[in-house]
Amino acid sequence: MDEDVAHLARRLLDGGVACLTEREQRVVLHIARRLHVSRNPDRVFTETQTVGERLADRVARFGGSWSFILIFSGMLLAWVFGNTLVLARFNGGFDPYPYIFLNLILSMVAALQAPVILMSQNRQAARDRLAANLDYEVNLKSEIEIMSLHDKLDRIRLEHLEGLLHEQGRRIAALTEAVAGAQPQDPVPRRPA
Repeated sequence: MDEDVAHLARRLLDGGVACLTEREQRVVLHIARRLHVSRNPDRVFTETQTVGERLADRVARFGGSWSFILIFSGMLLAWVFGNTLVLARFNGGFDPYPYIFLNLILSMVAALQAPVILMSQNRQAARDRLAANLDYEVNLKSEIEIMSLHDKLDRIRLEHLEGLLHEQGRRIAALTEAVAGAQPQDPVPRRPA
């Protein structure tokens, strides 16, 4: 891992942040300035939307709702009821039974509504990609911060161990001096066996 860190450091020192991707540059800049990387994807996405895109999203939202289904069903029933029962009494009605004009209107509504829904779905996919990219940036910064915390913990442990070793060495030296100072000058004679 030290080689990887050294390689990255050398790459950054030689080429600067220009050798990084735009996303990596943004994350490094946020880390250096101690800023948050996380952003609300909906807010970021709506800042770039045009009026037409917002209108298409509203149409798609309404076209995929129960309100639309109920209103449209009511209009179809009113058309059929009006042309079959009411207008049939007066010269055969405006659009008699095969309801050709109604089919034309339904085809036109479907022809207009389908591309609007597809545009909205494409923007939803773009919004999802943006959210994934923002999540990636947050995850990248988190990973870098966690690695930094691990390095700090390792440094603290190493300093603590060095301090313990230094203290242990000092105590051993003191004990060695105490033992050397406590030994009598005249050796004790040994007993014969």
